[in-house]
Amino acid sequence: MDMEALKQKVEGLDLPQSLKDELIEKLSKEKDLTEEMINEIIEEVVNAYRKALVEPYEAVGIVAAQSIGEPGTQMTMRTFHYAGVAEINVTLGLPRMIEIVDARKEPSTPIMTIYLKEGYKDNREKAEEIAKEIESLTLGSIAESISIDLWTQSIKVELDENRLADRGLTIDDVVEAIKKKLKVKIDVEGSVLYLKIKTPSIKALRKRIPKIKNIQLKGIPGIERVLVKKEGDEYVLYTQGSNLREVFKIEGVDTTRTTTNNIIEIQEVLGIEAARNAIINEMRNTLEQQGLEVDIRHLMLVADMMTADGEVKPIGRHGVAGEKGSVLARAAFEETVKHLYAAAERGDVDKLKGVIENVIVGKPIYLGTGCVELTIDREYEEGRDEEE
Repeated sequence: MDMEALKQKVEGLDLPQSLKDELIEKLSKEKDLTEEMINEIIEEVVNAYRKALVEPYEAVGIVAAQSIGEPGTQMTMRTFHYAGVAEINVTLGLPRMIEIVDARKEPSTPIMTIYLKEGYKDNREKAEEIAKEIESLTLGSIAESISIDLWTQSIKVELDENRLADRGLTIDDVVEAIKKKLKVKIDVEGSVLYLKIKTPSIKALRKRIPKIKNIQLKGIPGIERVLVKKEGDEYVLYTQGSNLREVFKIEGVDTTRTTTNNIIEIQEVLGIEAARNAIINEMRNTLEQQGLEVDIRHLMLVADMMTADGEVKPIGRHGVAGEKGSVLARAAFEETVKHLYAAAERGDVDKLKGVIENVIVGKPIYLGTGCVELTIDREYEEGRDEEE
C-alpha cells in the first residue's frame, strides 16, 4: 500500500488525530507489511480504541477521585526531600498533593528550574554569571556584622570587601542602595558604615536593624539561592524561591522551558492554560516520585475543574466544592448549618440535578443507569412469550 493510500485510509477512521498520526508514522516505517496485514492492524487499533472509550454516563469524577485518592494513601508524609540538588529542599508526597489541590498562593518550598539559551547553556562561566545576576543579595547576607554602636549612637555595618567584589559591587553601591531605602546620614570609614538617624535611641536603632538587613543590593527579590547543575550536555539553574516574571527578563534565560512549582504565579505570568498544564505536570511528577502511576486523564479532569472559570480555584469549600449550584451539595461538604441558613434566607430552590442532593433525598442519581429512560413494549414481550 502506497503512502498516499495509507494516509487516506487512516484519516477516514473515527480516531483521535494524535492516534492517526502515530499509526501512519509506524505503518510507513514497516516496509514488509502487506495490504491485508495493514488492514488487520488498523482493525485491531480501532477495536482497542473503542474498548478504551468511557461508557456513556460513567461517573468519571468519582473514578478520578478514587484513582488519585487510593494511591495517595500510599504516599509518604515526609515533607522535605533533596531533589537531586544539594541544599535545595522540595516538598513532595502527600503535603505537595494537598498544596496543589488547595491552590496555595505560595508553596511551602517555592523552587524554579531555569533553562538557558544556546550560547549560555553549555558554558559554565556564563551560567554562573546568570546565577549571580538572579540570586538575591541583601545587605544582611553581605555584611560581616550589623550592630548598634553606643559611642556614636548609630548603626555600624561592617562590610566584607571580598564578598562585595565577588558579586561585582563596591562600597559606593551599598551606600546608594541604603540611601534609596532609608533617610539616614551615612559616614564611611574604610569598609565600615555608620548609619545615623535623626532621633537616636536604643529602641529606635534596634527597630531599624531588620529593615537594614533586608535592603536589596542586587539580584531578584524572593530568590534566596541559585545552584548551577550540569544535566546531560547543558547547565541548568535551580533556585530556592520563585519570581518568574523577573527571571524572564534576564538575558540568556530560555523562557520556553523555564518553570516554577508556584502554580498561581504561572497563571499570573503565562495564563490559565499554562497553569492547567502545570497542575497536571506537578501532580504527575509528585505521584511518579513516589513510584505511583495514575492515568493522566484523571489528573487532566482535576486540572480542568480547577481552571474551568479562568482562574485557579481550590477543590475545597473555598473553591469548586463551595461553589456548587445545589444547596444540599454545599451543605453536605462542609459548614452545613451556614449553607442551610443562607439558603433559607434567600429562598433558594434546589433542582436536585447532582449526585449528592439526590442521594440525600433518596432519588435515583443522574449517572449510569439512572440517566437511561426505557419503556417496555408489552406487545413485543407478549409475542416473544407466545413464540417460546
